Amino acid sequence: MAKKTKASFVCSDCGADYPGWSGQCNQCGAWNTIKELRLPGIKNSREQRQGYAGSHSTVQLLSEVNLQQAERLSSGLQEFDRVLGGGIVKGSVVLIGGAPGAGKSTILLQTIAHLAATQAVLYVSGEESLQQIAERAHRLHLKTEGIKMLAETSVQQICEVLDQEQPQVVIIDSIQVMYTPDCESAPGSVSQVRESASLLTQYAKRNDIAIFMVGHVTKDQSLAGPMTLSHIVDAQVVLSSTDDSRFRVLRADKNRFGSVGELGFFAMESSGLKEVKNPSAMFLSRAEKPSPGSVVTVLWEGTRPLLVEIQALVTESQYGNPRRLAVGMDQNRLAMLLAVLARHGGIMTGSDEIYANVVGGIKISETSSDLAILVGVVSSLRDRIIPYDTVFFGEIGLNGEIRPVANGHARLNEAAKHGFKRAIIPKSNKPKDNIKNLQVLPVSNIQDALSILAELD
Repeated sequence: MAKKTKASFVCSDCGADYPGWSGQCNQCGAWNTIKELRLPGIKNSREQRQGYAGSHSTVQLLSEVNLQQAERLSSGLQEFDRVLGGGIVKGSVVLIGGAPGAGKSTILLQTIAHLAATQAVLYVSGEESLQQIAERAHRLHLKTEGIKMLAETSVQQICEVLDQEQPQVVIIDSIQVMYTPDCESAPGSVSQVRESASLLTQYAKRNDIAIFMVGHVTKDQSLAGPMTLSHIVDAQVVLSSTDDSRFRVLRADKNRFGSVGELGFFAMESSGLKEVKNPSAMFLSRAEKPSPGSVVTVLWEGTRPLLVEIQALVTESQYGNPRRLAVGMDQNRLAMLLAVLARHGGIMTGSDEIYANVVGGIKISETSSDLAILVGVVSSLRDRIIPYDTVFFGEIGLNGEIRPVANGHARLNEAAKHGFKRAIIPKSNKPKDNIKNLQVLPVSNIQDALSILAELD
């Protein structure tokens, strides 16, 4: 006999548990995010004995664990493989999210069409009809031989079909519409999404198959559903569009089989998503006429460098309270850099409004862009144009020193490859050997950088 179903209340943003409902989460401060979560009872002793990975647990010495690397399958898209850490790992569960129209179903349909030539695959659709998916595949000119389809939303029925078909790769589109009869909540609720994802993950681990789950996003572009969903899956990637609607960026927010923060770049065309081999050129489509406040820096995203443009605008405040607005970067860090510029550079901006923007919709998560941000602010303040062939990178400390950043030599090579002639970088990042056609100007503090900036022509 099944045990009585238990109820709990969980914040969908941070995963905090509460004994009862509340309007605001005390952990993250979000409002109206606490949802009821019903935990189904265990039906029999077999399910109670069964572990999360579907097998009995045994004690084993760490030194005796097999270090053989997991077998990977190629998705047919090198950028997708890069984000996944080198390919699709058998037995892994990947959650892919994105706004409507971002291309989630498109990239998965292209992937499964490529894998169908060598692997047994299954596409489970819970939202679209099979005819709609067939029309999309025809529009993208994909080979549909070998792609098995299933229109189903019951997790138990899906698992029964998987036992019969024995596929190696499965697409679940989407996890928000799946349900399990053991849970009393409606499909799409926190309880159903969590339990459905948990059951599918257990099945993937027991049978060593790869499962892709499509997830919806909320208004703030975060994945919908309970936060525990991120802990259940092995990898979580998000597909989003840039300021130019033609391009898509795939980012790994979590990956147990690769690096976090890896980016993949695609262009949306009539035949589907195409890889962008040179993403730096995509973000450096600058105006023909140079303007003050425009500066180029070199970021390090995942395992490769990326050239992006940073724009700054300094203008007199029309009101008594000057604004500080940052898009694509941490606004608090911008305020800190302005304080360092005033204290150690002697340039006061307290009465000016300052706006900073990262061109192309990229979000900066590292500190190597500090020098470029301040140079852009000074350039706009003094109405001085920065030459197009100059690139900046370096972290700025509170004492005005310019600190080194990781992978400095690879950043310089990327700048030289795109035709940049000068690089103002931290002194500790100065390469031992000269880089062809690139003049490296090392600086140790803000005063040195401002002095070189005044000499640029």
